[in-house]
Amino acid sequence: MSDSARPKSKPDSVRALTRGLAILRHVNTAGEARPGEIARALNLPRPTVYRLLETLEEAGYVVYSGSSNLVRVTRLAASLGDGYALTSELCQAAVPLFADYGARLVWPLDLTVYDNAAMVIQETTHGRSPLSIDRAMIGYRLPVLRTSAGRAYLSFCGQEERELIIGHLRRLGDPADQPFLEPARLTRMIEETRKRGVALRDAGEFRAQTASIAVPILSQGGVLGCVSMIWIRTAMSGRKALESFAEPLTEIAEKIAQALPD
Repeated sequence: MSDSARPKSKPDSVRALTRGLAILRHVNTAGEARPGEIARALNLPRPTVYRLLETLEEAGYVVYSGSSNLVRVTRLAASLGDGYALTSELCQAAVPLFADYGARLVWPLDLTVYDNAAMVIQETTHGRSPLSIDRAMIGYRLPVLRTSAGRAYLSFCGQEERELIIGHLRRLGDPADQPFLEPARLTRMIEETRKRGVALRDAGEFRAQTASIAVPILSQGGVLGCVSMIWIRTAMSGRKALESFAEPLTEIAEKIAQALPD
């Protein structure tokens, strides 16, 4: 086709495409972002950002969190950068399951992934659960040794990774972690968690008001993340929680793993 026969680009269309690509690159690099943050970072009008995000969502390139105003890239956009692709896939798989099971279990649920000596909450039903005492938990960093999510991850990850994590925690030297790094206690926790298949926190180790259980999301022998349920300690014993909620929590983790691409 000659240059004269080629259709002329409309300036507005070109500008919209350029801005849309800039937004997509920003979300992909950041891993997740709110529309207001994108608008400030790219110096764009907020209505423009919302309009372009709607277009990108309709095209399948981004998705909104089911529990917050955060935007993440989808599998379709994963080729732009793999850093957050798996986390995004986990979140997309968890959202409908959290909506379904969260309504039945009532107590809040969290999806967490391991990141640099902490478990980071990626999805949650805290904002929807009438029994939650916490809000705005997306992005919250949880200690590994003093939470059920961290204990589940540590217990079911590979031996080499486990040793690296423990070594890192020892180097960080958080005084609150020291009792849980005592070798005999640490070994016992890992053995008990692996035997049950569920991690437990019910002695006020992290937050005195709450307790929690967690199960790993396993795929091809590796741990991709964890699913936790949190409750008020005075409302239920750890034993009762394990008896009543370990099975549905395990179902959620298995269904998340099954929903991921091969």
